[in-house]
Amino acid sequence: MASRTHRGIPLSALNPKFLHTNSTSHTWPFSAIAELLDNAYDPDVRAKKFWIDWTCIKGLDCLSFMDNGAGMTRGKMHKMLSFGFSDKKATKGHVPVGVYGNGFKSGSMRLGKDAMVFTKTKDSMTVGFLSQSYLEAIRAQQVLVPIITFMRDGQNLYPLTDAASLQAILKHSIFNTEIELFSELRAISVVGATGTRIIIWNLRKTTNGETEFDFSADRYDIRANHSDCSGESQSMTPESGYSLRAYCKILYLKPRMQIILRGQKVKTELISKSLAHIAIDNYRPTFLSKRVWITFGFNTKNKEHYGIMMYHKNRLIKAYERVGCQRKAEKKGVGVIGVIECNFLQPTHNKQDFDNTDKYRKTIHNLGVKLEEYWNEIRYKRKKEDPQCTMPIEDILKFPDQSWVQCDRCLKWRRLPDGIDCNILPEMWFCSMNPDPQFRSCHVEEEPEDQEEEQHSYPKTYKQEDGLSAQCKQLKEELKNMRQRENKRRSPYSALCAEEDRGTLWTLRHRIGRLLVSFVPALDLNQVDYNSSVIDEMLAQVLQELS
Repeated sequence: MASRTHRGIPLSALNPKFLHTNSTSHTWPFSAIAELLDNAYDPDVRAKKFWIDWTCIKGLDCLSFMDNGAGMTRGKMHKMLSFGFSDKKATKGHVPVGVYGNGFKSGSMRLGKDAMVFTKTKDSMTVGFLSQSYLEAIRAQQVLVPIITFMRDGQNLYPLTDAASLQAILKHSIFNTEIELFSELRAISVVGATGTRIIIWNLRKTTNGETEFDFSADRYDIRANHSDCSGESQSMTPESGYSLRAYCKILYLKPRMQIILRGQKVKTELISKSLAHIAIDNYRPTFLSKRVWITFGFNTKNKEHYGIMMYHKNRLIKAYERVGCQRKAEKKGVGVIGVIECNFLQPTHNKQDFDNTDKYRKTIHNLGVKLEEYWNEIRYKRKKEDPQCTMPIEDILKFPDQSWVQCDRCLKWRRLPDGIDCNILPEMWFCSMNPDPQFRSCHVEEEPEDQEEEQHSYPKTYKQEDGLSAQCKQLKEELKNMRQRENKRRSPYSALCAEEDRGTLWTLRHRIGRLLVSFVPALDLNQVDYNSSVIDEMLAQVLQELS
């Protein structure tokens, strides 16, 4: 077979085996499903709803995915089924998740060997076939992707060039007649005038011959079919690790698309608003010109599931990543969750991790410092409020500080008045049902994030003054006042007050150390004893240099 050339230079051919090799980047099947969700969520598709289901076609287990987005033209379909094409752009502040042009290929081929894509725009209907089984059957030397396009009235737009593609689809797929193809295209009309439907079959199996998914444990869920996610180990594993429904709940930092899993709506949640004892902190990395916001709080469902929830462009990348004191045997930071959107970091191409760069390592270190500071602040605050209480705060039953619900019509998020339990709301909820008359219409914008940050900011001193030198001077003044207070104290309660002050001083020195890193990026605070005055002396030196 003659090789293809361009002006005498050989062109690279993509071997069909690459489809499988490329799919192995997803070590976890839910991350492959997330790739298909991302495609529907992105601004070029603008889907408001996304359906995930299991079905059986001609005796084969199949996964089906469908959205009510804009659909794809023949050209867009060809790019989606090819490699390295991505021309997605932000639209009205909606930033696309996909950037590599590889999500559909790696995701679909991770789930199964064969995938059929049906899509409808206002003017056309297109069917595309990405199949390892087909390429193996014809002993293809490079990846071939059969595509056929029809007008909305069913007339074939490319009768000559599509003939071979149609023959390949009818012979090598599970759809063996044109009637069956049109039946799947008509299914899109049930959810909207335009949209996309994907059927994946020959699903990947485990070593014991079963599919990776358990479709029978819960009729409204799809579970990861792993023996290590049962019994005691399941209680230690976050539900999102083995339940697709739980994973879809937290997949997006601020969900803008409704997900229907096996016929039942997924009750997505704002994870940064679903915590107890919420505090919002921030820091400015040396490699950024602006501050990064972090939300801390306690998990109200299970204290054993804790760590940092790391998002990128609204999409969850790493869940329950334990940092700092949470990794040590002291049992500090138990139950504490941190939420951060790390748009300044680069995700790996499978979106399951971040590149292990210096920026990433510094971010993890700073998150550990700040989480421990939050942990100590909350504990000392509680001890001050109730000195007689001996039960650790992580063991106390907690409820979210706020209740938020998403309108099923406009998909905007509304904060409910205190005392309203989201679990007792009707299955379908609309803005018109809001007890707060100010936000009782879909035409009213959501509450600005800035208002919430002002109400829950932590620590406040960092928001009142943005200059580093001014913050240093303020912290030095706090240290001075604390020492004066200690010298004047001669009361019978001095021991108790001294203990409280030690905790406050420890937290204060943490804040100082974090700030000093802004002046001296190479400063290593891992070995610093915050009970000593070494941080105080370093602060004095920095202030002397500044002056």
